[in-house]
Amino acid sequence: MSQEVIPLLMSRSHPFSWRPGDGARHATADERPNRGRPVGTRISTLCGTQVLADESVEAWLWVTCPRCNIEAHKLAGIPMPGAGDEPR
Repeated sequence: MSQEVIPLLMSRSHPFSWRPGDGARHATADERPNRGRPVGTRISTLCGTQVLADESVEAWLWVTCPRCNIEAHKLAGIPMPGAGDEPR
């Protein structure tokens, strides 16, 4: 990795963060507490649902919510992987 990329990866440069809840990793624009959210805290997500936060180790390995992923890419101004690729 180049030196220019490393600081970008370590900073919160987008108006959302990822939080596991209700069986998937969701993106949220809710305020992010420094020590995380207590289990069971309700959070609003970019996919339009409200989920109960889960900060367990296993929860971080859950699948990413596809709708949150699309909305997060839009907010970040980053195309989804494979978007615009021509079939070969």
